[in-house]
Amino acid sequence: MRWKRSSANSLALTLVLVAAFLAPQPVRADYAYVTNQSSSDLSVIDLDRGSEVERLTVPGQPAGVAVSQGLKSVFTVSPESKTVRRYGLMPQAPKAELHLEGGPMGIAVDDRRQRVFVSDWYNARVWVLASDTLELRTTLRTGSAPAGLALSPDGKWLATADRDSNQVSIFAADTLELHRRITVGERPFGITFSPDGRLFTADVGSNTVTVVDPEDGKVLGKVKTRERPYGVAFAGKHGFVTNQYDDSVNVFDATTYAPVTVISVGEYPEGIDTTADGRFVVVANWASNTVSLIDTEKLEVAGEIATGDGPRAFGKFLADGPDHQKSAKGAEN
Repeated sequence: MRWKRSSANSLALTLVLVAAFLAPQPVRADYAYVTNQSSSDLSVIDLDRGSEVERLTVPGQPAGVAVSQGLKSVFTVSPESKTVRRYGLMPQAPKAELHLEGGPMGIAVDDRRQRVFVSDWYNARVWVLASDTLELRTTLRTGSAPAGLALSPDGKWLATADRDSNQVSIFAADTLELHRRITVGERPFGITFSPDGRLFTADVGSNTVTVVDPEDGKVLGKVKTRERPYGVAFAGKHGFVTNQYDDSVNVFDATTYAPVTVISVGEYPEGIDTTADGRFVVVANWASNTVSLIDTEKLEVAGEIATGDGPRAFGKFLADGPDHQKSAKGAEN
């Protein structure tokens, strides 16, 4: 078992700002909303300035997170207290919350239909909630132990990673009807659609990423990873995979699935997401209490930012923040 290091023992880390970030200009900064499971809170991080701007208490050891730019909301899942909450993008008190009897784990948001999906680890199902009130609308049956959830970029498909069934379940997002189930690698956990609509699963049991065509159900290929892949993200022509037991991110060609490189990040990397402009991939490091920023052109770590204790960020955790004037002086504040 990996030794968990406390926040007090974490080294002070400073974000390395690239030159383009220092020129004064109006911008929309990327914000990271990082669930910290061990300290039961949410770190709100201004990636442009390289600092945490808010630390919000979220009871129940939150793990799952989904940011909706369209709904101007952040949704969190606390497995210990079995609670889903909705906050604004500059969160204070929750705007809505719901207790779910079962094992809530992953979460995804369908902006256009104003729905929230939450996986139930214990009961092989997905709860479908209203995005404003979190009122329960219906449930969907999945395979055993569903974890990650994802919506396709065109809004056509909802997919679940059914870990203990070694499969994914794919539903039509409009009708919520089951489309098909597809066998993937061993114990899929994180799940992500690429920008062109292919589905990628992080298979923690077989140290692979499986690539699936959701329309016809064909397995298109496999990517070999390091130990215990957790999540997948995309930027440009590359895919990025966090490896929990290797403190690294595998980079692969998103078209051919060929390996490109391996990047060392913080300890026990888990959640992973891409900034709106595609310039950075952000990784939550559970054991070192940081997020790492990977430059997607140079394929190297550009810097790290401190978080709360035990950052998970399981889901889509990045969003644009408010417009502000950015400068070298402002970046130091």
